[in-house]
Amino acid sequence: MKIAVASGKGGTGKTTFSVLFARAIAPALYVDADVEEPNGGIFLKPEIVHEQDFAEPVPKIIPEKCTYCGECARACPYKAIVIIPPPAKKDLFFPELCHSCGVCAFVCPEKGALIEVPKKKGVVRVGKTQDLDFMEGILNIGEPSAVPLIRELKRKIKDYPGDVVIDAPPGTSCPVVEATEDADFVILVAEPTPFGVHDLSLVVEMIEQLSLPHAIVVNKAQEGNFIVEEYAEKKGIEVLYRIPFSEELARMYSKGNLPFDDFREGLKSLYERIKERVG
Repeated sequence: MKIAVASGKGGTGKTTFSVLFARAIAPALYVDADVEEPNGGIFLKPEIVHEQDFAEPVPKIIPEKCTYCGECARACPYKAIVIIPPPAKKDLFFPELCHSCGVCAFVCPEKGALIEVPKKKGVVRVGKTQDLDFMEGILNIGEPSAVPLIRELKRKIKDYPGDVVIDAPPGTSCPVVEATEDADFVILVAEPTPFGVHDLSLVVEMIEQLSLPHAIVVNKAQEGNFIVEEYAEKKGIEVLYRIPFSEELARMYSKGNLPFDDFREGLKSLYERIKERVG
């Protein structure tokens, strides 16, 4: 079963819940797909056994073959190439705008004038911690899109034989869609504040558009504060679990530690409820 953990914004406790949940249901695979700021490894402390560069093709113009017709620049939807025609005969390439779509090479009328060369955009790291398998993607700073690296992580876990917990990026943008779109179930982590409920409503709308089964986990829950539960009741969404607000938990978190044993049994029960819903 592939379970994605998402949130409407950063700072809700999405990764806190993800690592607690993954450790509770182990043996399993934890995948940190929040590739722009992965931090699950801080708490799981895996031994990394393999690291692989992730690269995608980017265009390279061969001056002696290029006629500087400008077809590549006109076709590029991201304006990553600028061609200055004769007599200047110059080209400019802006790698931070390139999405490696390949259209420039496809439309080039001169054979060999524009080739594609690999450009490193991040790394994929694989490891293990106790009985939990671990994988994370780390995107290079300045890359315009996290989607290709998330797609690579999903390709690598496609045939994993056990349960997979995907720690998705926060928000509702394209990387979140990529990380969650083929999950069997999505857990939405929210904090009980007006802003938290607002952002939760946005990610709920996204998940509903994807027609994915989902439920809510409340983090930093406090007695007498049921703002998330009230929203969930109106929307007909189940609240699966409440992580109580705890200064001690916050102090442990700040040091890169979490009380895994304290949550193990409760999260195992949550897992069984998800299995019943997924069938």
